[in-house]
Amino acid sequence: MPYAATSAQSIGIHQEQLQRERERILRQQLELTPYVVNPVFPSTQATPLSFPEEEQPCSRIDALVLQGKAAQDFQFALSEVRQPANEGGALGRCLGGRGIQMVIARVQSAIIERGFTTTRVLVQPQDLSSGTLVLTLAPGRVRKLRMAEDADPRGTLLNALPLSEGDILNLRAIEQGLENLKRLPTVQADIQITPSQEADAQDGDSDLVVQYQQALPFRFSSSLDDGGTRASGRYQAGVTLTYDNWWTLNDLFYVSLNRSLGRYGDRGNRSHTVHYSLPFGDWLLSATSSASRYHQTVAGAFEPVRYSGESESGELKLSRLVQRGGSSKTSLAGKLLLRRSLNFIDGIVLGPQQRRMSAWELSVHHRHFIGSAVLEGNLGYRRALDRQGQEAQDELDLPQIVSRYALWLADAAWNVPWQWGSARLRYSGTARAQWNRGALPTQDQFAIGGRYTVRGFDGELTLQAERGWLLRNEVALALGASGQEIYAGFDTGAVAGALTQNLTGRRLSGAVLGWRGSLDKLGYELFVATPLARPAGWASASVTGGFNLQWTY
Repeated sequence: MPYAATSAQSIGIHQEQLQRERERILRQQLELTPYVVNPVFPSTQATPLSFPEEEQPCSRIDALVLQGKAAQDFQFALSEVRQPANEGGALGRCLGGRGIQMVIARVQSAIIERGFTTTRVLVQPQDLSSGTLVLTLAPGRVRKLRMAEDADPRGTLLNALPLSEGDILNLRAIEQGLENLKRLPTVQADIQITPSQEADAQDGDSDLVVQYQQALPFRFSSSLDDGGTRASGRYQAGVTLTYDNWWTLNDLFYVSLNRSLGRYGDRGNRSHTVHYSLPFGDWLLSATSSASRYHQTVAGAFEPVRYSGESESGELKLSRLVQRGGSSKTSLAGKLLLRRSLNFIDGIVLGPQQRRMSAWELSVHHRHFIGSAVLEGNLGYRRALDRQGQEAQDELDLPQIVSRYALWLADAAWNVPWQWGSARLRYSGTARAQWNRGALPTQDQFAIGGRYTVRGFDGELTLQAERGWLLRNEVALALGASGQEIYAGFDTGAVAGALTQNLTGRRLSGAVLGWRGSLDKLGYELFVATPLARPAGWASASVTGGFNLQWTY
């Protein structure tokens, strides 16, 4: 029985890890967020750096003041000119007409850089003999929010824009609202800023007019791949139904069903994922639930033995945008996580392998554009709780039953396109790592080896321990304008921690060659891969291949 229990545990853990990796890929594909930058205004021209010298007539300026309605929120802009003359600023300098215009231009540029594109800086007639230059702020406000006359009636601004009528207009907030509208692939949207037509409109007042059209809100896709395992089914099929803007709140809902193909009697697996997310201004609330089942029948000493298992997980996440610029944005997120897993032998629950876990997680996410290159990263801290939802103080140092732990998680991705003569190439990479002190439940340990982690391996065996990292690199060449590309990749990774004492090696490396593309509604990927470095005695094929097909309707 100890041998059987170990086998059931191994199969169940491997299947649960594989399911999490597949779910991660699914969510990356379906929960896309477009990045909108400057949809209305072109980039502002650079402000000249130096003040004119020896203007006549001129007045010495020793202080700068910004006044007017809401001026207290724009004092940051004075930092562009509130330095001594020997540091390139305006203080202590004798300024004439051109110099004062330079001060206004610098302050105005700083305000526009923050996204306040309709707010203006003016200078009123004044006596400069006191040495103080007073600037007046004329805030540009949102007078009216409205849908265009020909907009689809399913469009709504209720929760899309982090702006209300009467607020100071900010281009970054408009970009965020446009992202909330365009996060659904079936939606085409645009926001135009127009001078207000209201009878009592003041200078600087603008209307936001939203163009909105939505195609059929339902999307359906099916998939087929060979990313499973021999233990519970190599070939996997799935279907996904997505409902965009279900409650006309710019919300996203999808359900995905997956199962193994062939040999249903002695082995197989099935799983499902359900997701719903709802934006409201700078916030995004999402909930995801998933479950998986597997079974395998193997020959026993006297009769066949059926190993089986099930796992369920839930996630509630709330994120908020905290920084947004012309080329970057940063958000903070909090999660609540729930998970349960069971393993069986011939229908009998293995008591020590019942797992219930709850945890909270805090994370920061950053996306940055550098020219045409994109870099994004995520850093998170996860803390497990006991069953009553209270933080525990200690825990037995046994990985199979530990339920209270702290874990750091990090991942990054980058995409760098470039042109080499007439060839269009793209370098992309991903990095993932986790770190903790002490024991971890087996399901949360870091595992590498297979198409979803370190390519070059068939995925039947993995290296697994408490800590680890991996790096995936890929260079792709576009085949003309056909929508296809060929690629070559190199992956590597390692694990660390107390459990590595029982391993013959800690590191894997592999190489891959592949071809991916799309033909009409069919997306496809084919690849071959080979190990480059592995522990001695590692039983893995010297060459492995795979495919992935996806139909979208």
